[in-house]
Amino acid sequence: MSDVHTRMEALEERLGDPFDPDNPAGFAAVVAADEREEVPAGGARALDEFGILSEFVPETLGGRFERVDHLVELMRSVYRRDPSLGLGHCSSSLLGAVNVWTSGSPDQRRDAAELLLAGRKISCAFHELAHGNDIGSVEFAATPAHGRLSLSGRKESITNLDRAHGVVFLVRSDPAGGPRSCSQLFVPVADLDPDRFRFLPRFRSVGMRGVRLGGIEMRDCPVDEEALLGAPGTGLETVARAFQLTRVAMPGMSTALLDTSLRVTLHHVRRRRLYGRDVAAIPMVRTTLANAFADQLLCEAFATVAARSLHVLPESGSVYAPAVKYLLAGVLLDAMEQLSLVMGAEFYRRDGEHAVFQKMARDIKPVGFGHIARAACLSAMLPQLPTLARRAWSGAAPAPAALFAPDAALPPLDLAGLRVVAGGRDGLAQSLNAALDDDVPERLRPLIETHVRRLASLAEACAGLGPRDLSIAASVEVRELAARYTTVLAAAACVGVWRHAPAGDFLARPEWLVAALTRLTGIDAGRPEDVPSEVEGALVEELLDRDDRTVGFGLSARRYR
Repeated sequence: MSDVHTRMEALEERLGDPFDPDNPAGFAAVVAADEREEVPAGGARALDEFGILSEFVPETLGGRFERVDHLVELMRSVYRRDPSLGLGHCSSSLLGAVNVWTSGSPDQRRDAAELLLAGRKISCAFHELAHGNDIGSVEFAATPAHGRLSLSGRKESITNLDRAHGVVFLVRSDPAGGPRSCSQLFVPVADLDPDRFRFLPRFRSVGMRGVRLGGIEMRDCPVDEEALLGAPGTGLETVARAFQLTRVAMPGMSTALLDTSLRVTLHHVRRRRLYGRDVAAIPMVRTTLANAFADQLLCEAFATVAARSLHVLPESGSVYAPAVKYLLAGVLLDAMEQLSLVMGAEFYRRDGEHAVFQKMARDIKPVGFGHIARAACLSAMLPQLPTLARRAWSGAAPAPAALFAPDAALPPLDLAGLRVVAGGRDGLAQSLNAALDDDVPERLRPLIETHVRRLASLAEACAGLGPRDLSIAASVEVRELAARYTTVLAAAACVGVWRHAPAGDFLARPEWLVAALTRLTGIDAGRPEDVPSEVEGALVEELLDRDDRTVGFGLSARRYR
């Protein structure tokens, strides 16, 4: 067993059975802490004892971070118990640290690693409420003064700002504006003059109540010029590289919320009778369960393949990352809404054994707008579609097997080497065409062909787009092309996972792929279709079996506590 899988088991063991009412990291403690707008102290303590922040530090700097897909899978153990704990106590530090790993000097990388290895947090202060996702319009300024930099302005809705030991700031370093007007700084909080800044009151939220969202206001606060991350004016380039990792990883971790919600729903319907029979046997309920299971698998397939692509296809992350964020957010939000209908009145309860469901239903909402909004994801992909249509979607080489095979070795991750634009390279989408060359089961071929035709249709529509079509003011019809592209990529990921699944594994069977491709076909039409009746039984049977064995509902089906 590899070291990372040993750590996954150790983390599950340390966090304990989430359904145990006496577990300080269990659902009862999580819900109670959420009512207080906190994270559970027992869960935070268990993660600190495990050394969770070491998982974000590259191995070359003394940490445990080696592969993005492994990091995502490990963090699902945290997110499935409490998303506030996952974001607020853990992965918010990843948002800041990846910028240091990408552009920091050796000394800055070492300093950031030492903070995280000691269990201290790093905050990422990029957003300003006046500009939302348009981080290139920040007003927070860094001005040269007396051989140092003087910081002035406000940052708002920032996670862990008031308890971080280091902060990565995105600042306006050139008042003239332009594409190279922003820089990044990595600043130890202890170096800030306490008379030159103040923390703003905490923002309260409907979901993720335990996450500390705050802000900072600075007035002529001096910092050393050595705080610059990379060269002056390269702040947005660093963002474009570093956030390819987080825009894949964070939604990938969030699939654990659906896993927990599906498990709680199963516990509810398997113990209840209605109309003279078990609720779990009611056709509408079975279909909803099968749909959610298919959604779980397709989301994890796309996120996992995209995570591996950062190692294997580093030139394509600029389109795969926003595609993952856009598609997963939509699918997860819809799946949660459908499960809430099955839960009925139990969905609203803030006490009792199913109370964690309403927390998950609230906590999953930020997946649609946190870090980057879904609309901004489409805007990030749009300018690249014409080049992809002309260069990649008809004749490019398909992706290598390492992108899909679960045990394949991957090249080391080089964040600084990630491309800001894909340059017309997209091996994942092209792998759909290659799939038809294999001996595909008869019931799968029409579904794969449907997505192949959609890729061809996209190529034709996107090749003719002009500059006016690709701006932030693009029409709804043009933006829908980018949305359709995400479903093609997800379909390609699912097909690849199926083709390279180990013999005898559930993922090697065609039933789940039929369900996933059917669901993705419906997304383009405005609403996912139900899984076909001929495969519904196989999915429900597998789902119930996994519930009985207490294993995950995602790709790995690993043992849970």
